Amino acid sequence: MKQNNIILNGIAASSGVAIGKVFVLEEDEFLVEKKEISGIQIKQELNRLKDAMDKTKIELEDNKKELSKVVGGNYAKIAAAHLLILNDPMVKNEVIKMIKEGVNAEYAIHKVVENFSKTFDLIDNDYFRERKHDLLDVAKKVMRNLLGKTKKSLSNLEEDSIVVAKTLTPADTVTMKEVLIKGFVTEIGGKTSHTALVAQSLEIPAVVGLKDITHQVKQGMSIIVDGNLGLVILDPSEETIENYKREHEIQISNKKELEKFKDLPAITTDGREVILGANIENPEEVRAALRHGANAVGLYRSEFMYLSRKTMPTEEEHYQNYSKVAKMMMPYEVIIRTIDLGGDKIARLGLMNVGREANPFMGLRAIRFCLKYPEIFKAQLKGILRASVHGNIKIMYPMISRIAEIKEANRILEQAKEELRKEGKKFREDIEVGVMIEVPSAAIISDVIAKEVDFLSIGTNDLIQYTMAVDRVNADVAHLYSPMHPAILRLLKTIIDSAHAAGKNVGMCGEMAGDPAYTVVLLGLGLDEFSMSAVQIPKVKKFIRNISKFEAKKLVEQLLSCSTMQEIDITMKKFKYRQNLL
Repeated sequence: MKQNNIILNGIAASSGVAIGKVFVLEEDEFLVEKKEISGIQIKQELNRLKDAMDKTKIELEDNKKELSKVVGGNYAKIAAAHLLILNDPMVKNEVIKMIKEGVNAEYAIHKVVENFSKTFDLIDNDYFRERKHDLLDVAKKVMRNLLGKTKKSLSNLEEDSIVVAKTLTPADTVTMKEVLIKGFVTEIGGKTSHTALVAQSLEIPAVVGLKDITHQVKQGMSIIVDGNLGLVILDPSEETIENYKREHEIQISNKKELEKFKDLPAITTDGREVILGANIENPEEVRAALRHGANAVGLYRSEFMYLSRKTMPTEEEHYQNYSKVAKMMMPYEVIIRTIDLGGDKIARLGLMNVGREANPFMGLRAIRFCLKYPEIFKAQLKGILRASVHGNIKIMYPMISRIAEIKEANRILEQAKEELRKEGKKFREDIEVGVMIEVPSAAIISDVIAKEVDFLSIGTNDLIQYTMAVDRVNADVAHLYSPMHPAILRLLKTIIDSAHAAGKNVGMCGEMAGDPAYTVVLLGLGLDEFSMSAVQIPKVKKFIRNISKFEAKKLVEQLLSCSTMQEIDITMKKFKYRQNLL
């Protein structure tokens, strides 16, 4: 008997719902045999390798142009990163070395990539661990060219197709958008894979990380991809299909409804206005931020300038990058977070001779790394300062845990200013400097910190994780991670009250700021600025415009008197019921 509604759980990589027919994109199977070679054969193998790499380079250059055309220049850096991998001397030299030792090119590539993949698997950061798949993508291209094989095309699929594959490249994702493929499912990959990032940009529903999915489906079978919940439903019943069609229609309707709020102020029913900013990673995301109604960039993650490259960004590169964002966002503020990478990640990128750490989350990272290597820090600060003449730029130091770090960072900032004065380069002398409060020690002394800076911004992701001693990605304890824990609410009140007592504004750039479930609480606590993923801005704005600051403040007073999560949950439900928000 045929079984309907086979539900599989994966990773929600790109939001949205897609209903269609399965197209299985079969993986290229390369049978790699080890062949002993010698003498003239070694030279022949090296020539074969060079020819294959030259062909792969042309392919990657074409991919770069296509990505740039469809999703913008910064996403084209993904293909540029693949080019870097192709030319990486560490990988390339290992392959050449093995060939010279007497094995065929295919086997040499297979073994070298296998060894490097094991190293990537040990990395504790999702984003960097996902870079293994970039290496594998490039290796497959070289292998395909070595063997003279042609890549399977997606261009002749039906419009209602949903691609199911072991893995996909960013270029594959762009092709899907062009031929109107509805969505995709892959066996490997994560939310931070390059393919997922491109899918998010193109708004293609996707679920990844579903092991063996290619063996569980058949060509042409019905499938639903729920990119909101990370679900895949095989052979859905007519009832399930109708439910998801309604869900799809509701999402489209909600999207249109939310568009009405784009140009309206984020103001409560009793007149309290707040700033709604966007968290961005590159200049290309500014357009999306403005399109969704942002009136600030509350967090510019500058560390993405350091990825997929072999040299440190120069002062000029920093200047050009930040200037572009500042001009596009005028007259709104742009808060640039200084580099928030750890020494372990810098080492893995091959940028410096920095040792690996056993516990990088509590090691040499963010402001600690910058203070240990002031020349790297100063180059970024000088770039930010120079860009400040083109807009309303502010500087923000991450992972501050004590006052001495602020003073030392400001000392280096003054050195950067003095150097620019001597060089005759313009900058804003009165540029504002703030800090992220994401470490419990900083939260506890936030009253002292607020006197040293121009503004505070709360990074709830790390603050909650450090305060609760909970690793959010550890399935065994993730349920203990809660923004509504009594300790977290009291800590947030302490920070916000400390900032206001010193006459300073306080924002929030963690995930909590972009979740409408917490908006009323943050309003009641007195938060001045919410910064979030651009797509969340209309949802939060709609909520703010339908609630009063007075009612939000009364709710928070009740919540702060609760001693358990259960009490808080009951209080929240009662409030939402009274306000007709359920």
